[in-house]
Amino acid sequence: MEYTQKLVYQSNYWYNDGLKRARIRDMSGAVTSLKKSLQYNRENIAARNLLGLVYYGRGEVGEALVEWILSKNFQAHENIANYYIKKLQENPTELEKVNQAIRKFNQSLSYCYQDGEDLAIIQLKKVVADHPTFLKAYQLLSLLYLHTQQYGKARHTLKEAHRLDTTNDITLRYMHEMNELRRNRALRQADKEGKKEKPQTVTYNIGNETIIQPASAGVKENAGLMTIVNIVIGLVVGVAVMWFLIMPAVNSSTAERTNRQVKEFSSQIAEQEAQISALQTELEQYRANSEATETAQQTAASTQDSYEIVLNMYDHYQAEDMSDAAMVEELLKVNPDSLGAVGREQFDTMTEDIYGRYCETLYYTAQQNFEVANYADAIANLNTVMQMNAGYDDGQAMWLLAQSYSASGDTENANTWTERVQTEYPNIDTSGGGDSSGEDASE
Repeated sequence: MEYTQKLVYQSNYWYNDGLKRARIRDMSGAVTSLKKSLQYNRENIAARNLLGLVYYGRGEVGEALVEWILSKNFQAHENIANYYIKKLQENPTELEKVNQAIRKFNQSLSYCYQDGEDLAIIQLKKVVADHPTFLKAYQLLSLLYLHTQQYGKARHTLKEAHRLDTTNDITLRYMHEMNELRRNRALRQADKEGKKEKPQTVTYNIGNETIIQPASAGVKENAGLMTIVNIVIGLVVGVAVMWFLIMPAVNSSTAERTNRQVKEFSSQIAEQEAQISALQTELEQYRANSEATETAQQTAASTQDSYEIVLNMYDHYQAEDMSDAAMVEELLKVNPDSLGAVGREQFDTMTEDIYGRYCETLYYTAQQNFEVANYADAIANLNTVMQMNAGYDDGQAMWLLAQSYSASGDTENANTWTERVQTEYPNIDTSGGGDSSGEDASE
């Protein structure tokens, strides 16, 4: 395959990926994929037009117009970008409304810098009313609601932002902060109320004597409950009478009607079988199309989960209130490639520090375990090291893992890791072999 063909192939691959993401409103993921597509082939008209639509779907009309105009310059005729541009030009009122919304958004930012949160909120409410797809306006409005402790409104606004773009890292961060605030408020409320218990006894005086009795619900307190119980009993008796006295007569007429229906259903079954056959064919086609969508949805869900883990772990990392082992366990669940710029920066900062420390600890422990023939623990520790840094200590950790598998009798895994060592680190001395090392350790 020629170099230019490879570029076109890669461009089309990322375009298809962007299309799948856009269909499930993973707009941030779609933007990333489509930009990659254009890096391989800047004249990919389909990718550029779709990128414009994605921008438009997030309320970024200016960015959308830029992409469509560029697309038109690359291909002047038979280009759907001409239609998009024409539609905007034919509706100057709507375009002016968008421009006004952007001006109000910028004014809101100025109010925020001047500590005028109330004025900013008023402006932003007008912005989202005039421009309902303006993602950045929803994000800023939700942030102001959080800042002014209007948590119900913040929750509603964040839902709208998440609906517009399911994987936007800013929206996900604000949702995380919202959940943390709700959790802290609930804990404080529970502590404040103290959950008072009902008195267990009743004390009263008769003459000179004091009487103490257990507190119990009297007849008056249970009157409503007893009424409901009586009604239920009455209903049960009524149903029993109907079943034994009325139902036999009804059943005889029902049997005749059933016989007629059986004959009618028999004729319908043949028609339905033909319809079922056609539907099965259609179902197979649908399944084939839905697999790609399902994959994209799973990716979007993974992005949200990964971002939530990173935010939680970053808080613990800064507070230094969590062990390396516990943090590593959570961080290994993260898909780094799905993170946005902010999330990826936090992830890299943590892993560079924590993984380095924990790899050193686990590798040393694995060496000690290997020397006393505790191969199971050595293998467990080294597999964790492989997940964090497969090339730790210039391949020595990988070679020790191969030796541990060999000494434990797991030939298949031993051969797999030995081959990998020989391929990736050919300068490592493997002449001793895992078996001999294991025998020496056992002795």
